[in-house]
Amino acid sequence: MFEALSDRLEAAFRRLRSRGRLSEADVDEALREIRVALLEGDVNYKVAKDLISRVRERAIGAEVQTSLQPGHQVVKIVHEELIRTLGQDPVKLRLASIPPTIIFMVGLQGSGKTTTAGKLAYYLKRQGKKPILAACDLQRPAAVEQLVKVGDRAGVPVYSEVPPQNPVDVAMRALEYTRTTDHDVMIVDTAGRLAVDEELMQELSRLRQSLAPHLVLLVVDAMTGQDAVSVAQNFVERVGVDGVILSKLDGDARGGAAISVREVTGAPIYFAGTGEGLADLEPFYPDRMAGRILGMGDVLTLIDKAGQAIDREQALTLQEKIAAGGFDLEDFLQQMRQLKKAGPLTKLLSLLPGIPGVGKIKEEDLDDKELSRVEAIILSMTPEERRNPKVIDGSRRRRIARGSGTSPQDVNALLRQFGEVQKMMRQLASVASPIKAMKMARGDGIDILARPTPTGLPSAFTGRSRHKSSRSQRKKRRKR
Repeated sequence: MFEALSDRLEAAFRRLRSRGRLSEADVDEALREIRVALLEGDVNYKVAKDLISRVRERAIGAEVQTSLQPGHQVVKIVHEELIRTLGQDPVKLRLASIPPTIIFMVGLQGSGKTTTAGKLAYYLKRQGKKPILAACDLQRPAAVEQLVKVGDRAGVPVYSEVPPQNPVDVAMRALEYTRTTDHDVMIVDTAGRLAVDEELMQELSRLRQSLAPHLVLLVVDAMTGQDAVSVAQNFVERVGVDGVILSKLDGDARGGAAISVREVTGAPIYFAGTGEGLADLEPFYPDRMAGRILGMGDVLTLIDKAGQAIDREQALTLQEKIAAGGFDLEDFLQQMRQLKKAGPLTKLLSLLPGIPGVGKIKEEDLDDKELSRVEAIILSMTPEERRNPKVIDGSRRRRIARGSGTSPQDVNALLRQFGEVQKMMRQLASVASPIKAMKMARGDGIDILARPTPTGLPSAFTGRSRHKSSRSQRKKRRKR
């Protein structure tokens, strides 16, 4: 979503970093470019104005002028002020001390409210809670059926009534049902409209007064730009909003709503929807989002995704096999499947810093179907062939190709790539073994390994001490 904005900001930062000392005119020129980039990114003009004002106040002070790298210092200031605009600190979903916790979902029609309700229920279920969804959107045709389908996919029950009744009565009966069962969270999907109107606000107000929800969450479509900000303001003033969920943050719009909504409404952002899957709802971290916007990546989110996808016991077993030099195609297949669980390759790459223009990479260049084709080739092999690929000759290659719907050349390419992976694994094991051996020989090994060198390697591996001793010996010989 932030590709165009990130590119414009990176261009301005590049010019700043290329200069030695920065004059006040240099700072103003850079800030003009940043302001234009924010406005073109559909950021609310008041938010952009306040952000630039705060950055300028700090950028022309001693904080930058006395810095050895003033350009980098300005980038740091922009990063910090953008975090402040997005909300400074992340907020956690606090549940009621006496269940059930009632979460009230509001938003315009088409904002992704019903799907987001299902995503939130799925998120809470993974956190060990027992959520239930209440279908109280009785205005939009098929809204109840949609919520039932989302609930089925999430494995979360849905309370609904057919034919449609008064939404307040349905909500109260849903609450009574929740209290008599073991569900500890009730997520209420309410009606929406194509635009804010009096009838909608009155219905939501009656629902809020009757249910007395613990949390009112507004779902904002991040692709609607500044319109989303004005909609959010209306909901805050008329219904009252405790927090915001940004939906469709993976879209191709300019993304100004994500930057503007927190400062304009004063309501914190709890979650961000980053895809169509039920698992694509992430807690909102202002510092991580600022890093994405400024092209700095989001390594912490990448680590979180990897941690969710990778099984710890399998990782430990694999580590032992690599150390023993036993990494085979079965292990390769297992790791590839875990990579697929972490998400699409383009999305994972976008979280890495230092990879400009990730959004411009064509889908066919990073097609996730390629992983499925590799999986099909490996699954067409016998257990013996997976454990020992060296036994695969020409006839076996042809058989594997027929079984996987590929060509013998594809099988050859996979085996060559796997050979390179095996070679790398053996090198890693050979580096680890001398360290382990030295630890065993010296007791704890601290004496050797705790002495860092300029190369980042222990002195035992760099040869620096040996070179130093031979030089001193040559000096002694010259004196003689």
